[in-house]
Amino acid sequence: MNEIQEPRIAGVDVGGTFTDVAVHDPVRGVVEVHKLPTTPDDPTDAIIDGLNALGGAPLVVHGTTLVTNALIERRGAPTGLITTTGWRDVLEIANELRYDTFDLFLRRAEALVPRHLRLTVDGRIGADGSEVEPLDEDAVREAGRRLLDQGVRAVAVGFINSYRNGVHERRAAEILREAFPELTVCASADVAPEIREYERFSTAAANAFVQPLATRYLRRLADRLGTPPMIMLSDGGITTARAASQRPIALVESGPAAGAMAAAHMATTCGFEDVVAFDMGGTTAKVSLVHDGAPARTHLMEVARAHRFKRGSGFPVRVPTVDLIEIGAGGGSIAWIDDLGLLKVGPRSSGAVPGPACYGKGGTEPTVTDADLELGYLAPDSFLGGAMTLDTAAAGRALDALAAGLRTDRRATAAGIADVVNNAMATAARLYISEQGRDPRRYRMVAFGGAGPVHAYDVARLLHIGEVVFPRGAGVASAIGMLVAPRAVECTTSLVVPLDDPDWDAVDAVLKDLEGQARAQLDEADVDPADVRLEAAADMRYVGQGYELTVPIPLDVVRGHDTAGLVEAFETEYRTRFDRVLKDMPAQVISWRLRALSSPVVKTVELATGATAHSTDPVGSRPAYFAEIGDYTDTPVYRRAALAPGGTVSGPALIEETESTVVVGPSGSVRVDDMGNLVMTITSGDGE
Repeated sequence: MNEIQEPRIAGVDVGGTFTDVAVHDPVRGVVEVHKLPTTPDDPTDAIIDGLNALGGAPLVVHGTTLVTNALIERRGAPTGLITTTGWRDVLEIANELRYDTFDLFLRRAEALVPRHLRLTVDGRIGADGSEVEPLDEDAVREAGRRLLDQGVRAVAVGFINSYRNGVHERRAAEILREAFPELTVCASADVAPEIREYERFSTAAANAFVQPLATRYLRRLADRLGTPPMIMLSDGGITTARAASQRPIALVESGPAAGAMAAAHMATTCGFEDVVAFDMGGTTAKVSLVHDGAPARTHLMEVARAHRFKRGSGFPVRVPTVDLIEIGAGGGSIAWIDDLGLLKVGPRSSGAVPGPACYGKGGTEPTVTDADLELGYLAPDSFLGGAMTLDTAAAGRALDALAAGLRTDRRATAAGIADVVNNAMATAARLYISEQGRDPRRYRMVAFGGAGPVHAYDVARLLHIGEVVFPRGAGVASAIGMLVAPRAVECTTSLVVPLDDPDWDAVDAVLKDLEGQARAQLDEADVDPADVRLEAAADMRYVGQGYELTVPIPLDVVRGHDTAGLVEAFETEYRTRFDRVLKDMPAQVISWRLRALSSPVVKTVELATGATAHSTDPVGSRPAYFAEIGDYTDTPVYRRAALAPGGTVSGPALIEETESTVVVGPSGSVRVDDMGNLVMTITSGDGE
């Protein structure tokens, strides 16, 4: 494994507001971190500046919001779809469900491929994988020519039943590449070889749409770095830049997945079983669950929603991803007044440019960060460790303008912004956790991101969570998560079999093929075959149900053809989710999944610290507002780097480090554990 064994490795997370960099130096055994504003015009500028600030690294693991933003903003390549005769309108028909039954003016997300760029050809694969009608290769060439003439630069090929046999799709893609080398072409059988043509076609179309943009970006980054980076995947693994360029849709939750991996690493290190990962950055907040040291994963998500927080209003993509909920509530989220005169926050964000009003870059609209500054949670002269001075007067002017519209004062407006955003995050998190069949009160919270430690106390109280953990480097946790992520790949295919009588020969053939695909990709990443670990899972349901549960399956169950073990695995997962099983109902397996992964490059994280002496004495104080008190109170300020393991701090208090500030409310107390984490205990969970 030549490339991975370089002496230094960097994790770089490019967010909408800030770019976070973490560099592991195995010689010193420490991780150094740096946070700087994102450069939207060319994100590679901030990447290079951040790496240079830490002395560089020969290997970079990179996470990006490029794919997500391209889908939301429709900034991809003009894309066409070639499909089976009779299936031209699958992307338009979708699943025929209304995401809001009572909205008479319901809007759907427009298909990435308009109807005039969706062309059909003859040829048919049957549901059993056999050829019903030969592929019309001349029609494929003609369709490619027509699309090219209309300005198309990327083509998705999606044929009915290709999940069962992708020979027609792959031949069509081969013809297009040979005849029109200027086109970017992908086949749905290679991108998402799973049952349900709408989800499969949608995923292939999204992949084709972003592929030229992603390829150009990764090439430019490789040129500036001098070597191809490794790329963070949505499921928490890392892969090569070449593999990411072929399937960029797998990067759609690249950055948030890294944060979940950081929380999972910390949970494993500290021996925590169940954790809520709360990641609040400059643009959004993300919540995910970690069980037994691994983040929960899913295989279907929505992007580019017409209504950001209404499920079903976007279009689906079938990719392995960390299961999380995203809320439009970050430090840069803009506060505004709706038509009813009510205070709202987000989802619109000020971004890195101009940023919140207090950044002094021309922003005039009030944001969460402006409110946090007004409430005393942030120090204007030590933001980002003093690298950036916050303009309190500009924040005040922005808040005053909003206060005038609300007919209240600046303090009440700032407190209202904090209250609205905290309740929005807690409500979304409570709903998400409940949908998983879980109770938030049984979890610890791990809070990170630049704004996460500021708001975690109030969000935890609203969720009745009694303990919040702030890892060291919480403000750059996603970058650290890239260092501890494994090189991994998940391969999938659909093969429908009855649960109580599977065709084990067919299952063996499928899993052997998936293992071959997975090992080939890890071999490309220079992974030692002896270091590869396999995990199997299957999507299962009762016959007649519309959707499936992904069920982990011990490898010895499938290798030993243990039908009873297969049934037991399904019933255990079903009972965990729904608290019951349907004994008289037949069940079936829909899809099979195999995940291959290696050990993470960095196994332990020890952050470098410049502290020369430990002290639990505050370094100063400033007025800070707490809703429990109902007013400002003089609040002691501590330097996190000076707090020694075993030290304690009682709330209210503010604990500052370079990348973030921990706000400890009146009902909270903090102790420093043996690994330098801040563990906040909240004596009252009543946040209402």
